[in-house]
Amino acid sequence: SDVCSSDLISLIPYLHWGDDMKPKVYIDGKDGTTGLQIYDRLAARDDIGLLLIDEAKRKDPGERKRLMAEADIVFLCLPDAAAVEAVALAEGSGARMIDASTAHRTAPGWVYGFPELRPGQREAIAGARYVANPGCHATGFISIVAPLVQAGLLSADADLCCFSLTGYSGGGKKMIAQYEAAEKAESLYSPGLYGLTQAHKHLPEMQKLCGLKKPPVFTPIVDDYYKGMAATVPLHRSQLTGEATLHQVWQALADHYAGEKLVHVAPEGSADAGSKLYGNARAGDNGLTLVAAGNDERFTITALFDNLGKGASGAAVQNMNIMLGFEETAGLL
Repeated sequence: SDVCSSDLISLIPYLHWGDDMKPKVYIDGKDGTTGLQIYDRLAARDDIGLLLIDEAKRKDPGERKRLMAEADIVFLCLPDAAAVEAVALAEGSGARMIDASTAHRTAPGWVYGFPELRPGQREAIAGARYVANPGCHATGFISIVAPLVQAGLLSADADLCCFSLTGYSGGGKKMIAQYEAAEKAESLYSPGLYGLTQAHKHLPEMQKLCGLKKPPVFTPIVDDYYKGMAATVPLHRSQLTGEATLHQVWQALADHYAGEKLVHVAPEGSADAGSKLYGNARAGDNGLTLVAAGNDERFTITALFDNLGKGASGAAVQNMNIMLGFEETAGLL
């Protein structure tokens, strides 16, 4: 045949599912925070069929393998080691996978699930067998830095830093229980800095997907609110190639995301002297807003989004929609 296998795979998203053959979706790890959020986003839809495992068998490898073999899309909402094991368990099934763990975000053979990353990324996701869903903090950093590197305003060897504020839901069930306990620790009423050894698990993808030669200095912060994220990259003009102005940076971001439905750039100058940015500004939705603030000498770019939305389960559903050839924002707007 003159048509290679990758060409055949790329046709998958453009096939239309008949009413009697809805694509089947299985969530491996549905009881975790991300899994439950994905389930909530899919349960009300009538264009897919959800495969549910018997609670008594949810850790049964044989039953999980059977459901994976039956599914068109499998979401992996598992710890890293378990996600690797799940991929091996599904080998030979033909199921396409979206992994919400950290395990495969920089792994060969996996497509990074941020459709807005660069031209061609959406098409790569559409034809992929394996898609790695982005990390929440990484989503914010990459949404800011990758377009600036691609536009030539930041060099690959730039010295960068990022601080990223998140609601406590990003820490999963254990952390949620700690923050919502009737008598929680006094320290949990204030912001908590973590990842202090500069070995946070999101750093490899932050570096690789932005095309950087070294990772940023990264400070994640968890605070006493349920969900929402504000990831900020501060910049001196001298860090930019040719010492570009704030307007040029804003314009590069606006051009990169022009026409996107889920990622938007706030109007230039919208962050005035009296403005405040709050970590929960986009809590409860699946989009992301970039805000540029400051002056031509020193400024910040902040990504506002929901750590459970565009930072996790919303992004996973967006990737599923692309892989199945559905409207990209189905169930998200």
